[in-house]
Amino acid sequence: MIAVGRAAPAFDLPDQDGKRRKLGEFRGQWLVLYFYPRDDTPGCTVEACEFTGGVRAFGKLDAVVLGCSPDTPEQHRKFIAKHNLKIVLLSDPGHEAMSAYGAWGDKVLYGRKFEGVIRSTVIVDPKGNVAHHWKKVKAKGHAESVRRKLEELQGSEAAKPGRK
Repeated sequence: MIAVGRAAPAFDLPDQDGKRRKLGEFRGQWLVLYFYPRDDTPGCTVEACEFTGGVRAFGKLDAVVLGCSPDTPEQHRKFIAKHNLKIVLLSDPGHEAMSAYGAWGDKVLYGRKFEGVIRSTVIVDPKGNVAHHWKKVKAKGHAESVRRKLEELQGSEAAKPGRK
């Protein structure tokens, strides 16, 4: 399980183009890693579109946004094309990264208990440590909450001259 202030769990997952993406490649910048159940479903589409809409604001905060679900790279490419998404989507069909980040586990829907993706988000700082963790989120409006938290975590850093 993850904890704020501790090293974020390593991951090595393919993105929508099949390129292997690892936690280490994001050292030196902020990383927003959000977990969602499935491409092209209503809540997941809202969340992905809202993160895409804020991609410039996240860039100005020196942050990269990655979404992660059990969907295949091919499904991710279709989802990205259909909604003109501007974020990277990772494929975790074996739930390894999701489990490490607390985003895979028991859920209850209509009284039925099952295992599935827990919609959640983690901010990883430039040193690779967990800076903030939302254990369970609602899709609508979440991207803006993440942006505000990122600004708060960075403190006056975002206001310094020379920032992107």
